[in-house]
Amino acid sequence: MRFDQHTVVLLVRPADVPELPQDAIDRLQDAHLAHQAGLVQQGLVLAAGPFLHPDDEQLRGFAVLSIAPDEARELYHNDPAVRAGQLVVRVMSWMVPEGNVRFESVPMPRSMLEAAAGD
Repeated sequence: MRFDQHTVVLLVRPADVPELPQDAIDRLQDAHLAHQAGLVQQGLVLAAGPFLHPDDEQLRGFAVLSIAPDEARELYHNDPAVRAGQLVVRVMSWMVPEGNVRFESVPMPRSMLEAAAGD
């Protein structure tokens, strides 16, 4: 059997997350979304999004990438939310039977306002 290999990034809220005012958190979230959308536009991120109602509240988001784990780690260490200590990155390889998962190219929101618009 043949396998496809992807890189998975888990975004995790650290236990010692720095306290910030809400307006700073909102700006960081928009910068995070813009960073993510840029990676999608470059064809590096195949799919990404937040977790809703996880058993572990520290788990915040998930991304599947088309590049090697070391490259993904470097890209996500440049994410503004990661640089600000609001998120930490966990990177791993993921194997699935060849052709089992397909990804469509869709636009990603670049801000919370754009995400809330639903268009």
